[in-house]
Amino acid sequence: MDDTLSITLRFGSWTLPMTIKRDEEYIYRQAEKLIKERYSFYTSSYPGQNTEMYLVMTILDIAVLSKRQETTNDAQPVMNALRPLLAEVEAALIKK
Repeated sequence: MDDTLSITLRFGSWTLPMTIKRDEEYIYRQAEKLIKERYSFYTSSYPGQNTEMYLVMTILDIAVLSKRQETTNDAQPVMNALRPLLAEVEAALIKK
């Protein structure tokens, strides 16, 4: 049995096809949901900014959340799960 899975994450008009470990799909889906929720918060709270600024706000928010959790418990599994996703987002931003 193949333990990888092809998924497509969607962020606005961007799609991000990925091949991930099958047992990590839930983590990626939850990360996608978190990114969308925080992005939506910033677009509604700070109207008139450009897309890149909203993305920076979102990434900073999630990074601060991660660092806070790191100080209270072991966040290494979360960081390991987010690194590939952040790399994909950065690669997508470079292409735009």
